[in-house]
Amino acid sequence: MSLRFDTSDPISRAHGLEAAASAVRRGDLVVLPTDTVYGLGADAFSPVGIEKLLAAKGRGRDMPVPVLVGSPDTVEGLAYGLSKAARDLIEACWPGALTVVVRHQPSLAWDLGDAAGTVALRMPLHPVAIELLLITGPMGVSSANRSGSPAATTYDDAVAQLGDSVAVYLDAGASGEATPSTIVDVSGAVPRVLRLGAVDLDTLRSVVPDLIVES
Repeated sequence: MSLRFDTSDPISRAHGLEAAASAVRRGDLVVLPTDTVYGLGADAFSPVGIEKLLAAKGRGRDMPVPVLVGSPDTVEGLAYGLSKAARDLIEACWPGALTVVVRHQPSLAWDLGDAAGTVALRMPLHPVAIELLLITGPMGVSSANRSGSPAATTYDDAVAQLGDSVAVYLDAGASGEATPSTIVDVSGAVPRVLRLGAVDLDTLRSVVPDLIVES
C-alpha cells in the first residue's frame, strides 16, 4: 500500500522525505513535486528501480529516463567532456526548467534506457525535490503519468494513474507550472534545442547565441 505525505506540514514533510529516501534506496518508486509537473522517480543507479519506473509508465527503453540532481556540482561526476555552452546554460538556468542532454561518464554503472551514451540532466526549482535529491543523490525521474496520458499536476492526478506501483507520494499541492522543461542537447559541437518549453528561446540565446532549433 502506498504512503502519502503532505509536505506543507513540516513534520509530515520530514517523515515523507525519510520514507521516500528509504524507498529509493530499496529500488522502489516515489512521486515527487517539481517546478513543472509531478515526477515519478527511482534511484538512477538501480536497474530494478528504473525497470519498475518504465513498467509503471507503460514505456519502453527507446525513451530513456532523464535524471534529476540536487546541485549543479553533481554534474561534474556524471557528464563527460562538458562544453562551455553546457556550463553557461547550467549556470544561467539552474535550478529551473531546463534539461541538458550531455555525454555521460563511460564508467557510470547505470542503465536508463537506450540513450546511446547520453543522459538528460536537470536540477528542478522546487524545495521538496531538492531536499530529496540531496539525500538520495541522482534520481531517474519522468513525468508521473502513464505513457500517452496527461502529466500529473496534483497528487490526485498521479495516484489515479500510478496507484500502488508507487511506494511513497510526496504531496505539495498543485504544481506551479504545467509546461514541460525545455530540452537542449549540448552533447555535440553545436547546441541544439530539442524541445521548447518553460525556458524560452530568447533566454537560451542570451546565454548561447549560436544554438539551433530542431525542426
